[in-house]
Order: sequence, then structure tokens, then C-alpha cells
Amino acid sequence: MDTIDDVHDDGLFGPDSVTWRVHLEPVLWIAGMRALLLQSLHPRVMRGTYQNSALFDPKKAWPRFQRTVEFVGTRTFGSTAEIEAAGGRVRRMHAMLRGYDPDTGNDFRLDLPDNLPWVHACEIDSYVDVARRAGVLDEAGADAYLAESVRAAQVVGLDPAIVPSSRRAMAAYFDRVRPGLRLCDEARLGVRGLLTPQPHAPASAAIALSTIAGLAFGTLPRWARRLYGLPGLPTTDAATTVALRLVRGATSLLPDPPMPPRVARARDLVRSA
Repeated sequence: MDTIDDVHDDGLFGPDSVTWRVHLEPVLWIAGMRALLLQSLHPRVMRGTYQNSALFDPKKAWPRFQRTVEFVGTRTFGSTAEIEAAGGRVRRMHAMLRGYDPDTGNDFRLDLPDNLPWVHACEIDSYVDVARRAGVLDEAGADAYLAESVRAAQVVGLDPAIVPSSRRAMAAYFDRVRPGLRLCDEARLGVRGLLTPQPHAPASAAIALSTIAGLAFGTLPRWARRLYGLPGLPTTDAATTVALRLVRGATSLLPDPPMPPRVARARDLVRSA
């Protein structure tokens, strides 16, 4: 069986990409939480998730978040074959799932054109926002990351023509979608489950979860914080940006954490580039 040393297949991106550089930063864990909080404000997406997912069981919510992180890791650092396999599983799962919308009385597919782009946009916008404010990316780097993210969107079956590929296009997308967003009951349950510490988890894990969640809420756009019933003040934005820079600075002083072989290889390649 070939190993990563035998087959130099960098998948979608590679060591010269902005994407690899961004996703090797530990501060991006905050972006993953931000993405879920933002995604939860779309009632149809959240209801479809509620009706088909373990997200609402506190014992299973965090493991589900970790599986999402693993998928993003494969999509970012995996080989072409690994990405195709992971993407195929996700596309097949989405194609099978159905939800019920009580506002319209209609059933709907989870992979409707309005649903999957929202999930993708929230994820990518969160990575860009946190990376930019933490000092990983400048304005040009943010646009370069968004342009590269179109490749990631195709993995889950999105048409690249409808995927925001610049900061301006992403802002326009959110402007279009915002009128239909709100915090539905299913979202409240989901977020509560996600933020509930795991049973028997050490106190340090609960503290880490609380810290990540607090920063993730602070990074949300002001309009999104208001939908959660939180202050949408400019002072929150400024304080959160300072905190993100401090977190990035602190993590850069720590020893490298254990990583899967492909991620460790990517880290070494980026550092030597």
C-alpha cells in the first residue's frame, strides 16, 4: 500500500496555497465553532439538521463537531483519492436526507440549492474572518483564500458559479440571505447541546470549550450577535480581534501538537517553502 511518502499527492491545494497556511493555525478552531453558530441562524438548514442529526444530543454534539473537523482536514490536506471518497460520502448522505418545514408545510431535500451554499459560505467566511483578524491573512490573502475555497465547494457538489470567490461576493451573498435568518427553536437546542461540556470531561476541557465559544460568539457579525440576543457593539469587535491576536501569539509559542501524518507533512512543507 502506498504511503504519503511514496505518493506526493497534495490534493486540492498544496504547500504554496493560502489554504494550507490558514488551516495549519490552531486559532482556526475558533472559526469552526463560529461557522456552526452562523449556520444555525438559517431556519430551514437548522430544522433539517435537527430532524436528521445527533447535534441535539449533548453526548453526541461534540463528537459530531469533531467529525466535521476531520472532514475539513481531509478536504484540505488529503490526497485526491481521500478527498473524492470523503466528498462522495457527504454527497450521498445529503442526497438521501429530507426535512420538514413547519412554516410552509412542505418536505424538502437537505441538498437544495439554497441550503448547501449557506453551510459552505458560513464555514469559509468564518475561516477568513478569524484568520484575518488574528493576523494570519491580510486583505489580499483573504481574497486569495476565498478564490481557492471554490475547489472545496465542489467537493460537496456545489456549482462553482454560485460560490462566493471574493470578500465582496461573500458580503453580497450574506446581504441577500439575511432577511430570512432568525434563531429558531431548533437552533437554540442545537447550540445549547454544542456548548454543553461532555460528561466526565476534565475541568480543563470545559474551560477550553467556554473560551472557544466566547470568542466564536464575539467574532460573529454584529447582526448575527443581535439575532442571538447579544450586544452588537463595535467594542466587542475590537476586543475580540485583540483576543484572537493574543491567542495566535500564545499558540505559536507552544510545541507542535500531535497531528495526522498528512497534516504534519503539510506543516513541514509550508515551513520549508
